[in-house]
Amino acid sequence: MKNDITELLGIDVPILAFSHCRDVVAAVTRAGGLGVLGAVAHSPEQLEIDLDWIEAEVGDKPYGVDLIIPAKYAGDEGGGYTAADIAALIPAEHWEFVNDILRRYDVPELPEDARGGVFRIEEDTPAPFSALSAGPQLDIALSHRTAFVANALGSPPQHMIDRCKEEGRLVGALAGKAVHAERHVQAGVDIIIAQGGEAGGHTGEIGSMVLIPEVVDAVAPVPVLGAGGIGRGRQMAAAMALGAQGVWCGSVWLTTDEAETNPAVKAKMLAATSADTIRSRSRTGKPARMLKSAWTEEWDDPTHPAPLGMPLQPILTAQAIERIDRGSVRSGSGAEKLANYFVGQIVGAMNETKPAATVVYDMVDEFITAIESVSAQMNA
Repeated sequence: MKNDITELLGIDVPILAFSHCRDVVAAVTRAGGLGVLGAVAHSPEQLEIDLDWIEAEVGDKPYGVDLIIPAKYAGDEGGGYTAADIAALIPAEHWEFVNDILRRYDVPELPEDARGGVFRIEEDTPAPFSALSAGPQLDIALSHRTAFVANALGSPPQHMIDRCKEEGRLVGALAGKAVHAERHVQAGVDIIIAQGGEAGGHTGEIGSMVLIPEVVDAVAPVPVLGAGGIGRGRQMAAAMALGAQGVWCGSVWLTTDEAETNPAVKAKMLAATSADTIRSRSRTGKPARMLKSAWTEEWDDPTHPAPLGMPLQPILTAQAIERIDRGSVRSGSGAEKLANYFVGQIVGAMNETKPAATVVYDMVDEFITAIESVSAQMNA
């Protein structure tokens, strides 16, 4: 295929795959799309390791990195808050509520040597989703052959855009409303990702069928990728019929062979229907679509404390989620009941495990069939 997206990025098919798993990123890139590594939970050391590995796997093919770099962030004037600074702001009743969930569901303690993940509460740990944490990640991304850098929450700060363009890299940003897309373009973003409310992770409320043409009309001639509820070729064809020049997919890779998805959660995804997700603030403090589970039910109960905002909620819940993930390997356990992860409504079609490259090839085959079917109807 040839259009603005494939020409700009130097790829064969306009399928961009967002994944936290480097194996998925490499597999999709080798298959002719563009793998984009979600780096928010990577330490600088691990990001360096993963980008080196990806480049060794894909040769001279392009790939991308997805960061979360806010334009403004509380504490910037003092160099940025640490995770410990944020933890000190969390009300005691919220700590008690999280501990009560873990007790009631009999979730095992972490091993002595566990560090509590990337959001561990230490004085030297940058707060999650902050400029302090994302700055080193950007440095590492630009020191590699990263062709595309996306910002997942809001317009990228000007310094990020300027640095990427000085280095000859393309910049993308996600938008849940047309006005957000317009702001991105005014800031200098090269590619807009119109993400409908069906998507997994942080998302707005507008469905893709409405959002994509609104964004296309608002930012033309800047190319747009359709996202949200897209994991098959017919959905790709629909997005491109609405004016998108490609698609951005995240959820569909979570049940691939290469994905590092928690096995208990992967099993839930394979069995789930499109009605088994919910937009919840329970993991990050911002509305994010994820699997329904006992975890979302606990936070949705009006008699319980409400989720805190970002970045307090991820600091509050990080270690609890790590305990839940570790404990969920035991079938029938309370931890298994609580376990969940971000995923979109396309989960209802994710009912078998297959290689990531096969997902790409299947999407392209079904896309061609869909286009030919419409063309045949027009010529009938």
